[in-house]
Amino acid sequence: MSTQMLIYERAAQLSSEKHKDWSVKTGADYAFARQVNSVPLVAVEFPHAAAEYSIVFAGEGDAMMPIVILGIREDENLYLNEANAWNAKYIPAFIRRYPFVFSSNTDESTFTLCIDEEFAGCNQENRGERLFDADGARTQYLENVLRFVNDYQGQFQRTQLFCKKLQELDLLEPMQAQFTLSGGEQLRLAGFMAVNRERLKNLPEEKIAELFKTDELELVYLHLQSMKNFSVMAERNTAVVAEESAQESKPTAKEGLH
Repeated sequence: MSTQMLIYERAAQLSSEKHKDWSVKTGADYAFARQVNSVPLVAVEFPHAAAEYSIVFAGEGDAMMPIVILGIREDENLYLNEANAWNAKYIPAFIRRYPFVFSSNTDESTFTLCIDEEFAGCNQENRGERLFDADGARTQYLENVLRFVNDYQGQFQRTQLFCKKLQELDLLEPMQAQFTLSGGEQLRLAGFMAVNRERLKNLPEEKIAELFKTDELELVYLHLQSMKNFSVMAERNTAVVAEESAQESKPTAKEGLH
């Protein structure tokens, strides 16, 4: 699976001194996520994401997190079209947070807002939203960004606790997905984990009740339900291949139409 920092090329600490004249123009171009085949998901997103993505788990120990699968191959995102627009109703918060991200010190007691200075939308020509005003104070846009990233970090930590509980209950097992593409090619996607239904059914009643009271049982079932979306991945691959073939078959300006 791809690492979550792939979309960040040069994350630098945001400061009014260095970025006073910077603006950020975002839009519908998600080219920065073109080669990412999975991204982290926080628990609060499960109800929104389960309808369109396969939600699984990756990592080990404290680094275990839910992720959504975006592509069958290592550097493939099947949720982007040729124009780099996101081809799904719900866009994961990890993607929407970009180009901003928190960095932390070793014990994660202090978090600092950073920006990917390589993001194509970063500029000093007043395109988009300014980060600081003429006096060096944070703009309302930056305040909203900070609030969003802060909320994301809080949800991230709560999600880590959920993953820790799944591990303590020994509910997760290694899993792989098999795909047969339109041309007959066989592909296998591995390196992630899923909840074992039998282990879930065999949990003591008090553990089930605990999961129910904390709404974590709902998260488990949303995860299990989302697995059906693996079958959609092959269909998305077929659509992408068809679109690429159509683009390649278009006559060039020299060829003309006869």
